[in-house]
Amino acid sequence: MAEGRQRIDKWLFFARVAKSRSLGARLAVGGRIRINRDKATQAADLVKPGDVLTITLERRIIIYKVLAPGTRRGPADEARLLYEDLTPPPERKADAAPSAVAAPRDAGSGRPTKKQRRDTDRLREGE
Repeated sequence: MAEGRQRIDKWLFFARVAKSRSLGARLAVGGRIRINRDKATQAADLVKPGDVLTITLERRIIIYKVLAPGTRRGPADEARLLYEDLTPPPERKADAAPSAVAAPRDAGSGRPTKKQRRDTDRLREGE
C-alpha cells in the first residue's frame, strides 16, 4: 500500500463516520461517497491526506477534508484529528414560513372547548 494512503472503509470506521467497517464499505459501494468529486465504487478505494470526501447520509450531507490516515478506532476526540469538517452550517428553520398559525386566544383562558375548536376549524376552512 502507498505511504499515507488508507482504504476508504477503514478510514470511515476510524473517523467514526460508520459504526463498523462493513457499514463503511456499504457506503462506498452504494455510491454515497465521493473522493475529490469522483464517486467511490469500492471499499478498497484509497484516501490520502488532502482528499475531500463528500458523504451522503440519511438526512444530511457531510464534507470532510482528510488530514491523516487512522491507526485505530479511538475516542471521538482522537477521531476528529483525522479530518477537517467543511460542512456548511444547516439553514435556520426560522427563515422558513411557519406551517401552522395558532388561533389567537386570551392568555390564561385554558384549552379551547369543543365548540370553540369547531368554530376555529370553520374559520380555517374558509381561507
